[in-house]
Amino acid sequence: MFRLALLLLLCTPITGVAGAIVPAPPSINAAAYLLMDFQSGDILVEHNIDETLEPASLTKLMTAYVLAEEIDAGRLSLDDKVTVSRNAWSQNPLFKGSSLMWIEPGKPVTVAELEKGIVISSGNDATVAIAEHIAGTEAAFADMMNRYAQELGMAGTHFTNSHGLPDPDHVTTARDLAALAAATIRHHPDRYQVYSQQSYTYNDIKQYNRNLLLRDDPSVDGLKTGYTSSAGYGLVASAERDGMRLISVVMGSASTRSRTSETRSLLNYGFRFYQTIEPVIADAVLGQARVWQGQRDVLDAGVLSSVVMTVPRSNAEPELKVVFDEPLVAPIQRGDPVGSLVVTLDGDVVYEQPLQALVDVPEAGFFARLWDALVLWLKTLFS
Repeated sequence: MFRLALLLLLCTPITGVAGAIVPAPPSINAAAYLLMDFQSGDILVEHNIDETLEPASLTKLMTAYVLAEEIDAGRLSLDDKVTVSRNAWSQNPLFKGSSLMWIEPGKPVTVAELEKGIVISSGNDATVAIAEHIAGTEAAFADMMNRYAQELGMAGTHFTNSHGLPDPDHVTTARDLAALAAATIRHHPDRYQVYSQQSYTYNDIKQYNRNLLLRDDPSVDGLKTGYTSSAGYGLVASAERDGMRLISVVMGSASTRSRTSETRSLLNYGFRFYQTIEPVIADAVLGQARVWQGQRDVLDAGVLSSVVMTVPRSNAEPELKVVFDEPLVAPIQRGDPVGSLVVTLDGDVVYEQPLQALVDVPEAGFFARLWDALVLWLKTLFS
């Protein structure tokens, strides 16, 4: 038995800050916070990210996500007219003192208008109107929210309403909100564009998006703020700079100003000291090896899924080391492990996974197999 090692250098250089020394993340005064790379899903900064907390109006991320899912499924149109019930009326005592779109019974409103009222104006009345329009009752809509949360792996989340006003059983986590934000951006890019709008006027009332970073930082294009006296101030944000997208979550901050500055600090830290790289492309041939007893003599190997990761910024190029588990004997199917792949950066191993066959190699006929078996035996004998 012998092993064949192949060392490859990526031809595309990765530029950035020299070295791979990353300072400690900024100190954030919040109950929970998180910074995540959108493409890789790697978490760069975390604090209490699995602690269940009140989401307040961050709940509306899921309300808008369900709306987007319904549109994609063809069960809802942005032009649909919505009947506003007394429950959804802005004068409902439940909404007193909270954020509103100012809808009222008997006045026509479309799904598109309600979507903006939810995302931009953070209207609690708008969430109830869309919940009743989609599911009949807000309770039924909350069931839908919870089913989608389960599908997205939001294990620490449970919704009881569409708006986020306090309820002891209405909770989520920073990790779950990051997953929801990523799903919104990835699954519904058209609907995500609404999150970047800085203002919205309905019923002759102009309201401004409470995500102040939309005005301060052109790289920020979403997502949502939240506040109740018991939950504190929250902000889920996303920004893209030079092809790298980050998602931040801050929950239980002390003020509007602090949640904004804390989010800005997290995003700047991530962009300054980290980079997203894709050192391996799906189905790219990373190496070739001899195959014995097969209908072809050479096997192309690589990986079936592209490798995306977040690493400290460095001027170094990532190196790929491919090692085959030889001898390789047919039959071999596409996707079968045939060795190992190791990615290093600045001499440090940053990724490992099995090397995979990129093609099928069926068995050869009897006499060809017999001949290869003999040659392989002799090769092993004298190696």
